[in-house]
Amino acid sequence: MTSALMALIAVLVAGFLLRAPIGFSMIASGVAYLAVKGQDLGMVSEQILNGLYNSYVLLAVPLFILAANIMNAGTVSDRLFDFCAILVGRFRGGLAQVNILVSVVFAGMSGSAIADAAGPGLISIKQMLKRPEYTPGFAGAIVAAAATLGPIIPPSIPLVIYGLVSGASVGALFLGGVLPGFMMAFLLMIAVYIIARHRNMPRERRIPLAEWPGICYRGALPLSIPVVLLTGIYTGAFTPTEAAAVAAFQALFVAGVVYRALTWRKLWEVILESTRGSAVITLIIAGSFIINYAFTAEGVPHLLATWVMDMHFSKVQFLLMVNVLFLALGCVMDISVLLLVFVPILLPVASALHIDLVHFGVMVVLNMMIGLIHPPFGMLLFVINALTGIPIKDMMMEGWLFLIMLLLLLFGIMLYPEIVLIVPHSMGYVTQ
Repeated sequence: MTSALMALIAVLVAGFLLRAPIGFSMIASGVAYLAVKGQDLGMVSEQILNGLYNSYVLLAVPLFILAANIMNAGTVSDRLFDFCAILVGRFRGGLAQVNILVSVVFAGMSGSAIADAAGPGLISIKQMLKRPEYTPGFAGAIVAAAATLGPIIPPSIPLVIYGLVSGASVGALFLGGVLPGFMMAFLLMIAVYIIARHRNMPRERRIPLAEWPGICYRGALPLSIPVVLLTGIYTGAFTPTEAAAVAAFQALFVAGVVYRALTWRKLWEVILESTRGSAVITLIIAGSFIINYAFTAEGVPHLLATWVMDMHFSKVQFLLMVNVLFLALGCVMDISVLLLVFVPILLPVASALHIDLVHFGVMVVLNMMIGLIHPPFGMLLFVINALTGIPIKDMMMEGWLFLIMLLLLLFGIMLYPEIVLIVPHSMGYVTQ
């Protein structure tokens, strides 16, 4: 390892330990690398500006964030909750089952796990805490686990970022997440059913048939958002980036014009919140460009690929190594950092082993979603703790079965790429 690369890593680690903003730490580490290397420090600006201005797909990120925040500020989550109660409320642990189904629908609009937890997830927790059969730890754990559906079921902000760094088709990545996303929901519902039977959790009241049309009517417009997005993308009416703009406009129209749930003051707050969230992600992406330049200049991806090939790793052995690595890093590091710094290093190895990049991307993003609920530092656990005050320790104790179910799916996807690739291939995408 060269002294310049050691300086980069030292500054980056120091920034993390000092809890400096991640994006600033990444840019500072790039500056340190160039300084020790004796190169022009203006290279930082060049790499960042070239990377940002040549990344059209990057426009989707702030627009999906805006769409999710608009829907959370309106009454969309409440209407979805009522609609999903018709379908699964009569199962054991009905409120938890409803939360999972709401997360499935909301995932088709937002693409963000945190938006899911802070929107419909918060409503579900409030409902469950009114019932003595649901402990606070269980309520927080199931909401955190269900929120991981957000970035797997399309559209997905992490898959957009992965498409940016890998060059894989964002449309194919979105389709690749469809079957794993529904399998996640199914496995979480099974876990809830097992726990609910063991604890004799209640079923929700049967909604009279006469109330169904009104509930379905109120939920029709929110349910139309993922339908419009996916239909538009896969018929070629608009690109995934343009779909983000459609999502933001449709959410604004539904929440602001149809439901009249957005005042000008609330809309301004949504815009400010979305701007802050977008700025954080954009700054991290900007920092990643200079770090990736440093790693490439030092030949790190090539050295890693050579080492893996010399070790004669099979596809499964390499993917197992990647999963163990990201499960360890995912509970202590930001998803954007993992996607933008570590994934580009591994991509040449994946290509050399003829691993499909769509399969690899969906597997990696699912791994990172598990990291959001994995002890001890899962981000979603901290988000829910901040929103509700539920102790993180209680959520960890109640969430072990949900974690096991998601890990089983992760290793199933690792062993059987068809789980990811069958839908893109059936839609005519060539993913290799």
